[in-house]
Amino acid sequence: MAILVTGGAGFIGSHLSERLLREGHEITIVDELNDFYSPERKRANLECVRQAGPVEFHEADIGDEEAIFAIGRSRRFEAIVHLAARAGVRPSLDDPLLYERANVRGTTVLLEMARRLAIPKFVFASSSSIYGVANRVPFSEEDTQNLPISPYAATKLAGEKICYTYSHLFGIRAICLRFFTVYGPRQRPDLAIHKFTRLIDEGRPIPVFGDGTSGRDYTYCDDTVSGILAALRHDCAYDIFNLGNSHPVSLNEMIATLEEAIGKKALIERLPDQPGDVPITFADISKAERILGYAPRTPFAEGIRSFVAWYRTVPAVPGP
Repeated sequence: MAILVTGGAGFIGSHLSERLLREGHEITIVDELNDFYSPERKRANLECVRQAGPVEFHEADIGDEEAIFAIGRSRRFEAIVHLAARAGVRPSLDDPLLYERANVRGTTVLLEMARRLAIPKFVFASSSSIYGVANRVPFSEEDTQNLPISPYAATKLAGEKICYTYSHLFGIRAICLRFFTVYGPRQRPDLAIHKFTRLIDEGRPIPVFGDGTSGRDYTYCDDTVSGILAALRHDCAYDIFNLGNSHPVSLNEMIATLEEAIGKKALIERLPDQPGDVPITFADISKAERILGYAPRTPFAEGIRSFVAWYRTVPAVPGP
């Protein structure tokens, strides 16, 4: 299958691209290589992908209609896996318009390309953040009372709705996947596990917002990638699936697990709760299990050990 992967130089995208290549698919990657974090890290990810097989790469902005349509016409794609986005809850509070342009316009440009060029399958990377302060725990796809509390979350919910519109009007077979706090080798350096690992290893204080009881449904990258592959194989007009681990881990427990894997104690700097943060994410994955055969297999402590082992072996790359 010829597949266009947006954001394929990023954390999840590079792991997905490797798996797709090893399964014999033809891969084209589009990535802006922006400076949200060091582009050198993304180029290093691309080199890992290339070790798995030949890949065509285009450095382009998904909001650039002319550039994206030219890439779309370069071969007959059978599917788009759309992972590219401006990520992060807290940064979105500082520049909502940037997030709207990248995440809403960018998604619309790709869907319009799929419509005009008759690309039949579209898999969209959404986020657990769309649930906001959810009415029900665990978070279920059946809960339609979604009230996102950050611009990032709102743009992801908008992306889901645009996918539905294109599916309804133009027959594009769209699947939206709500990712729950993905971690593992190559994780972005601004995310908590990566940032805390570096600070603990360097003997510097880690910023802990709130009392440490907030929980996140950490999901190992290989399990998330398996869910994306299952979605590519699944045939439906439109659907939404949670891809989580369904075992939330408190912030305090996450720090203790890192301490054990690193072999050092954390110095903790207590700070107030942050706007836009939710108290817990907790995926109900029964729908994904039943329909996609999704089955996360990586216990949190094992995944953290894998991350720390990767962190210790990769060469230092400029960036935060």
